[in-house]
Amino acid sequence: MAKYSKAQWRPIPINYTSGGQSSVRGLVVHIMAGTLAGTDSWFRNPVARASSHFGTGKTGAIYQWVDTANRAWAQANGNSSWLSIENEGKGGDALTSAQMDRIAEVFAWVHKTYGVPLQVASGTSGKGLGYHAMGGSSWGGHTQCPGSRIVAQLPQIVARAKRLAGSAPVPKPSYAPFPGAAYFKGSPRSALITAMGKRLVAEGCSAYSSGPGPQWTESDRKSYAKWQRKQGFGGTDADGWPGAKTWAALKVPTV
Repeated sequence: MAKYSKAQWRPIPINYTSGGQSSVRGLVVHIMAGTLAGTDSWFRNPVARASSHFGTGKTGAIYQWVDTANRAWAQANGNSSWLSIENEGKGGDALTSAQMDRIAEVFAWVHKTYGVPLQVASGTSGKGLGYHAMGGSSWGGHTQCPGSRIVAQLPQIVARAKRLAGSAPVPKPSYAPFPGAAYFKGSPRSALITAMGKRLVAEGCSAYSSGPGPQWTESDRKSYAKWQRKQGFGGTDADGWPGAKTWAALKVPTV
């Protein structure tokens, strides 16, 4: 048996082949054209004649319906040598970041369990992370599954899987350079102010702007002063105006 420990185990009694997984070339990404709950119900219906090994929800839930030693009914002639993962959504959608994380986690597990290389599959005769439409008519002719937006996300999923598997360095975060104290005196509006405000909210401030749009306001200054004091700064370093030291401590991401 091969069950992925981080998935919610929801075995289905029908619509799969016991055993029959001759080899594992990789993991195939699908789109449900529906919800995770609806797909879970459909796979238990004898009329469906369909199933998948795994499934993700938009908010990050992960189900496993079929043991990977068994053959799920997901991509016709590809069932015997490829595992499958369905994803909540409809054609034309992109995957959420949470879904990409879950797929990356499953793919890293497939890599460790079956030796599948961490790469985007070049086709049905290749190995790696694939997608339903790449199989053409022999895989059921689902040329719009999972859709071009999701196919474009596959390299990002592979990169996440590599980091999880320890085969790629974790990129260092990039932080915005301090724009200088004078920058804030004129109540500027900019993407940098928005990014700074989001960091303050993430740090526990309840709000970061009282004015329209991404503008540095008196409300921002008070929130920043409160945050500065919380971090142990005092004197002119806790006056509500960004300085070089407190800016470095806030770690505003590059915009």
